[in-house]
Amino acid sequence: MTQVNAKVTKLNRVERNAWTKQKIFEAATKVVGKHGYAEASVARITEQAGVAQGTFYNHFENRQELLDQLLPKIGLDMVEFIRARTGTADAARQEIARFSAFFDFIREVPEFLRILNEAEFFAPIGYQKHLDNIATAYVRILGRARLAGAIEDYSDEEFEAIVHMLMGSRGYLSRRYSYSDGGVTAVPDHVISAYRKLMTRGLFTASGDQDTP
Repeated sequence: MTQVNAKVTKLNRVERNAWTKQKIFEAATKVVGKHGYAEASVARITEQAGVAQGTFYNHFENRQELLDQLLPKIGLDMVEFIRARTGTADAARQEIARFSAFFDFIREVPEFLRILNEAEFFAPIGYQKHLDNIATAYVRILGRARLAGAIEDYSDEEFEAIVHMLMGSRGYLSRRYSYSDGGVTAVPDHVISAYRKLMTRGLFTASGDQDTP
């Protein structure tokens, strides 16, 4: 008996179920990342996970239920990953740290971009849930910065718009600078410095801040 199998046999039923479900999520991440949602069959996922197809249906009603849960699961993992690397610096530095940590995350989970980009069409429920999860957490972060006096003159509605801008920038920048045929690499320093300047200085001067075009 291998060490891993020995460890699993010591888990109680709830723990074993959680462990098995996590294995299925990890397998689905690999399969969707490699083959896309359309080719992510239950057979492929369970083979990757090393579990029987019957076991799969103990945790998910069908394939679509898993696919709809996949992106939100990875998204919450990403939030925890970024939070652990943010620190307690001032609000602007925390935002730059979050930006850098995102690119660290996709190096660990290179499948993320394909899973995200295809989800809108193949797992729309999961796609919307992911956006809601990330936006809600991000607006809350900006709200705390506003309370601390680090951000002024922004409403919650404006925060939500800004959050989607920031989320979109990560997707496009990762595609431009991180993803290549050779895998996922760190972004160049000038990407981080450009983001830092945008966050700390603002793109336009106050005199150019007008309500009309």
